[in-house]
Amino acid sequence: MTSRPKIKREKPKRGSSDGSAASSQQQSSVKRDIGRFRLSEEPRPTFLDSTRGVQSMAEAAQWLAIRGIDDLECITPDLAGVARGKMMPAKKFTGNTSLALPSALFMHTISGEYPEETGEFRYSPNDGDLKLVPDLSTLSLVPWESDPTAQIICDLVDTTGAAVGYTPRNVLKRVLALYENRGWQPIVAPEIEFYLVSKNVDPDYPLTPPTGRSGRQIQSGQAYSIGGVNEFDELIDDIYHFSEAQGLEIDTLIHEDGAAQLEINLRHGNPIELADQVFMFKRTIREAALKHGIYATFMAKPIQGQPGSAMHIHQSVIDQRSGQNIFSEADGTPSKLFYNFIGGMQRYVPAALIMMAPYVNSYRRLTYGMSAPTNNAWGYDNRTTAFRVPTSDASGRRVENRLPSSDANPYLALAASLACGYLGMAEGLEPDQPTDKTVNEDGVISLPRGLLEAVAAFEAEPAFHDVFSRDFVGTYAGIKRGEFETFMQVISPWEREFLLLSV
Repeated sequence: MTSRPKIKREKPKRGSSDGSAASSQQQSSVKRDIGRFRLSEEPRPTFLDSTRGVQSMAEAAQWLAIRGIDDLECITPDLAGVARGKMMPAKKFTGNTSLALPSALFMHTISGEYPEETGEFRYSPNDGDLKLVPDLSTLSLVPWESDPTAQIICDLVDTTGAAVGYTPRNVLKRVLALYENRGWQPIVAPEIEFYLVSKNVDPDYPLTPPTGRSGRQIQSGQAYSIGGVNEFDELIDDIYHFSEAQGLEIDTLIHEDGAAQLEINLRHGNPIELADQVFMFKRTIREAALKHGIYATFMAKPIQGQPGSAMHIHQSVIDQRSGQNIFSEADGTPSKLFYNFIGGMQRYVPAALIMMAPYVNSYRRLTYGMSAPTNNAWGYDNRTTAFRVPTSDASGRRVENRLPSSDANPYLALAASLACGYLGMAEGLEPDQPTDKTVNEDGVISLPRGLLEAVAAFEAEPAFHDVFSRDFVGTYAGIKRGEFETFMQVISPWEREFLLLSV
């Protein structure tokens, strides 16, 4: 997949005085331990030098010990993409301790409330435990912690050992299994936009851009500006350092058009691995920003009058046997499956939009006259369409889904986008004609306009009960209805301004 030129940063890493004490201490511990292998003339196992992932619990024990890790965060994304889990001593983790979380933890709203049972949304009658199963390939450091700490992402199973169908990582794995059964392997590359904003402890006040190293508040209109990026030079260095320590790979970083709006592009790869990386990157970027006294936000529309933040998803599919891109024929022309994939996106994405635009705020981004698409059109290198086909050679032919917002759970956004393309290929759906016109500024919006409309479209699509599971569709829809009811309890400044003395 093509990408923008990488911005390289060659500055030396700072020591403990900049908050990277834990990372430096852990690296020093590794270096000191090298002598043990030299004295014994034993070859040093390569996994000990890995920044991310091991293959067995025995390797995990050595990996943790050589870094002097005392605490381990066992985390898993909830339906909002928030890290939930437990912290425990590293020795207890490698002692095969069983970890569990209550099932209701995955059935509350973003505000922490438990909605009423509606439709097919039901709570477990006994709020039973769900077991955390660590994915050892995700083991990595937590470089912003002051004490040596590691983290690991976990899957969730029930008491019988069966995967819990409504948890995000399992939803994505279910979709990927559909591809695998056909001999296909999806390849994705997410692009995540976010804003840096001044600290805001009172939600009644609007968010404002932060002050950069120039001492001035950041303004908009700095798309691709290197000077705009350099306003936050030290913060971005920390993002790179924290990412390197966790084995996360940034492809490019740019300044977007909004005031202090940045975008990070990740290298293309396996959807589960890339969803894990987005999940970890969000934590990393927030922590780096807090260290510098500001916030990083992934809200879809955090500042009135400024562009929204997207999570664009580049997608291609390869044949597992040949390794060839199935979107291209042998002579380099687009394949029938390529068009079918786009046809599936056009047919099903509007009904799956709730998984890509999950909050009331998400739909403030999808309005005409702004940079976000408001349609389900497609075109070649046309950024005003929902589905853009970037210029590439035959091996890199792909479809970019420009609808997801950066507030989306990456596991669910990827699952939704890939499922829609899969259904198009499985059903042989044909797209309409590509457009080379500007299609996001004509006032026409061919997508759900708000949260409840998106939920209704999601529940009404029978194909989703198979690809995502009926359990997930019912649970997710019930939670989103609950979030809308919570939102409706809040009186907005618009209502006070225009209704208070006029009606």
